[in-house]
Amino acid sequence: MTTSEVALLPKDLARGWGRFQTWRGRRKKGERIPRSLWTLAVGLVSRYGVSRTATVLGVDFYGLKKRAEAVASPGPSPEPEFVELPAPVGLGKQCQVELSNGAGASMRVQLVGYDAADVEALTRGFWSVP
Repeated sequence: MTTSEVALLPKDLARGWGRFQTWRGRRKKGERIPRSLWTLAVGLVSRYGVSRTATVLGVDFYGLKKRAEAVASPGPSPEPEFVELPAPVGLGKQCQVELSNGAGASMRVQLVGYDAADVEALTRGFWSVP
């Protein structure tokens, strides 16, 4: 890759290319790419894709793809997490009861957060009054 081509690259990709070139100039024959450079390359994959990153940095496409996939898909979490959900505020059982007896008396009651036993006691009390 020529310096004019590198000048056209985004800054972070050009900086990555420069770091790889510096390492290549100093490395000993047979030395593997350091972990820090692989981490840099994987970070660039998320923005520029495997193909473009591998081409610009001069690394193996499949090796970079394998490393990027390993980072992208973490293993399962060791334990399920417990999440407590608070009870909704203002939501609950609501009803409106309208009662009337044969003597012409009527009663309308709106209940919020009631129990069925409360409704039963209310109706028995109303209908048992003479």
